Amino acid sequence: MNEYTAERIRNIVLMGHSSSGKTSLAEALLFNTGAVTRLGKVDDNTSVSDFDPEEQRRKISINTSLIPCEWNGYKINVLDTPGYVDFVGEVKSALRVADCAIVVVDAVSGVEVGTELVWQYADEIRLPRIILINKLDRENADYDRVLAQLRERFGKGVVSLQIPIGKEANFKGEVNVVNRKAFLGHANGEAAVPGDLTARMEEERGKLMEVAAESDDQLIEKYLGGEELTDEEMKAGLKLGLRQGALTPVLCGSATQNIGIPYILKFLADYAPSPAEAPATAAKNLATNQEEKLAPTEAGSLATFVFKTLADPYVGKLTYLRVYSGAMESDSRVSNARDGHEERVGQLYVLRGKEQIAVKKISAGDIGAVAKLQETATGDTLCDKGHPLVLPKVVYPNPVYSVALTPKTKTDLDKMGAALQRLVEEDPTLRVHREQDTGETVMSGMGDSHVDVAVRRLKQKFGVELLTSVPKIPYKETVTKVAKVQGRHKKQTGGRGQFGDTWIRFEPLPRGAGFEFAEEVFGGAVPHSFIPAVEKGMREILIKGVLAGYITTDFRAVLYDGSYHPVDSSEIAFKLAAHKAFKAGIPLAGPVLLEPIMNVTITVPEQFMGDVLGDMNTKRGRVQGMDQKGAWSVVTAQAPLAELQRYATDLRSMTQGRGYFAMEFSHMDTVPNHIAQQIIEKAKKERAGEEAEEEEE
Repeated sequence: MNEYTAERIRNIVLMGHSSSGKTSLAEALLFNTGAVTRLGKVDDNTSVSDFDPEEQRRKISINTSLIPCEWNGYKINVLDTPGYVDFVGEVKSALRVADCAIVVVDAVSGVEVGTELVWQYADEIRLPRIILINKLDRENADYDRVLAQLRERFGKGVVSLQIPIGKEANFKGEVNVVNRKAFLGHANGEAAVPGDLTARMEEERGKLMEVAAESDDQLIEKYLGGEELTDEEMKAGLKLGLRQGALTPVLCGSATQNIGIPYILKFLADYAPSPAEAPATAAKNLATNQEEKLAPTEAGSLATFVFKTLADPYVGKLTYLRVYSGAMESDSRVSNARDGHEERVGQLYVLRGKEQIAVKKISAGDIGAVAKLQETATGDTLCDKGHPLVLPKVVYPNPVYSVALTPKTKTDLDKMGAALQRLVEEDPTLRVHREQDTGETVMSGMGDSHVDVAVRRLKQKFGVELLTSVPKIPYKETVTKVAKVQGRHKKQTGGRGQFGDTWIRFEPLPRGAGFEFAEEVFGGAVPHSFIPAVEKGMREILIKGVLAGYITTDFRAVLYDGSYHPVDSSEIAFKLAAHKAFKAGIPLAGPVLLEPIMNVTITVPEQFMGDVLGDMNTKRGRVQGMDQKGAWSVVTAQAPLAELQRYATDLRSMTQGRGYFAMEFSHMDTVPNHIAQQIIEKAKKERAGEEAEEEEE
């Protein structure tokens, strides 16, 4: 593959709703640039982009794949992203390294939830966008209806650059409203515009002219003065408007039929911003603590951003990266800005799906990959040792769907830890943690499909088979009033006995305070040497609460009196005395169950607001506020984790897949009495069952 300067590179991300045709578009672009000799199909598992076995099984993209195309002296790096909302992490990573997006919209379904979501992500980073209305050869495809939807949803900056010739099965080409020419495929080349489309073309040309003129003061003066813009002036306005985000051109086509796709390559070369024209990326210089603007030239200091990691059981770790400044060379050494660790860079690659094309270097503005980096993870910056630079990281949403993991066999248990670590390195939206209070290993992701794919990937890639279940809620127990008790341990069995006597006062503490131990012993009633044993005994026993066996927290235990025996007293005796005090005193101190309460932010189209609020009430939720963001309603609420464990699935079914939410831990709160009783009964049954099993053994 040839080397290209930043001016001749285009980094384009394909995004949109699931099944809008992004992977088919990537395939058609490869075909038109001669990189493949036949059009692969998603349904036949022959596309370059969907090479993962799980993608082929499900017929959807799960990973972002890199598809570089060489065309007329340009290199177009196409990033094909998943459309399914569970794999949002892949989309966010790809957006971070792209300079322009093509939003693919289905000509039958129109604007869908995925379209709105990716538009929002692109808005957050002010990324220029192009829209492709795809699948115009399908039955019920309607370009005008979808164009009207796009304008209604995304504003008057949405301008039609093309008009389709023919409908549904008769769709055969497109009219370009800038140069007033028709195009009917490679064989026919440019032709005159069909007479029945002339009026429509002039109407769309007028709208385009108005929006293009608004991007430049001189052009708007000319336009408002009643003069028509020339083709060149319209092109200049179009180019400027696209970069400013004031204008979103709409193209038409059918990726599977390869209609309208050749023009996309020309459009990207002519209009899409190159890395040299994109807004300058700022990096933080760790040596000076100052911000530096990076120029995409080979002469600059090296700054490379790692946007994706792929764990491969055969090749090892494959690191996807974009060079923002300088050049990265094969067989070189670089520094990881996160910890200053030096990495040895072996062979660099340009990836095309799963194909790895070896290259000598990756220049500023370009995207590539390297295998077997030791310490580097997604989000890291690789730089020169003497010039430490850090590029801003991608902000990923918090996971909203969790499962408890159990290894199927002893072998799976042995391999589980290492495999999970590699999986989490690969996907920053997956989290795995050990829940101390329940003893479970919990995996959290963006939805059921996300977690299901992760579990299948563990089996397929690393040979680790795990069973999943709904995680236990990490309840806690606490006290609500003061209680004083005696805890006395006395045992006489010939020879030296055991004696420990404590008087302990239990006091409630504010939420989140944890456990405190204090002593108010006077006159040596309990010798100082035994007081740490009382505290140790209390810390040992509080993990087995008196109500349902959950850890007891937010209380103070004060040792205020006691007695001892000069011969029989020992540390173990005072530890056991503390155990007895706990078991006798906590039931007298008004014990209650605590449950985790989550802060929830739910974003839904306005028409579903009533359903969401009604459902939140049934989930013991407390609505904190409501806000309006365009056509979206945003509800902030607090609700118990116990009610939200499968909320990702509930919300989708309630809002036809259009709602999404984020949640994070807020605080612990008392469980209502009638629910607490059910939890306590269930815990007692489980304990009885465990004890019965132990007796059998």
